[in-house]
Amino acid sequence: MKPVLNGFLSIAVCTLGIACAKAQQPNNPPPPRAGLTVSAPDFPDGGMIPAKFTRTVPKPVAPRLEWKNILPNVVSFTLIVHDTDTSRNKTTEDVLHWMIVNLPADAREIAEGVGTSGIVKLPNGAMQMKNRTGEPGYAAMAAGTGPYHHYLFELYELDTTLAIGPDATRAEVLKAMDGHVIERASMVGRFRREKE
Repeated sequence: MKPVLNGFLSIAVCTLGIACAKAQQPNNPPPPRAGLTVSAPDFPDGGMIPAKFTRTVPKPVAPRLEWKNILPNVVSFTLIVHDTDTSRNKTTEDVLHWMIVNLPADAREIAEGVGTSGIVKLPNGAMQMKNRTGEPGYAAMAAGTGPYHHYLFELYELDTTLAIGPDATRAEVLKAMDGHVIERASMVGRFRREKE
């Protein structure tokens, strides 16, 4: 009986030892998930917007935008680009330069020049809304020679597609998004004219 009893005691001691060792190890939580990011390959966050995307050239184009770290339950994206340093018609509303709704969940970029044409429906099914000029698509930056203007590029992950028409205002788009925003990312581009 003694050898058997000693065997049981050894197993018990080993088991307790393992349990004790595990208890002494710190709990290492998994690293936090990287959040949604949006970027423009042609200028860094906080950097100068190149002239080809502004009204300093005869035929400006919309910049390329890219995003990553997408959550699995995303249904669509909304893009809103606006000048945070300008008020429109003496109101609290700033100037809207570009707004696209219902970008599909598998979209990871907007190619350069896509928003410039003024069309409402994009090839991927997304819809361009009216900008500050009253036309759909991208309205190029046009700040004067004073202080730099800051153009905010906001990308929203949504758990739905928006049931709105092409004439919806930014306020109506934001209202439709309310309660459906999963995550938001933003970046800023700066611009001013160097001379008139």
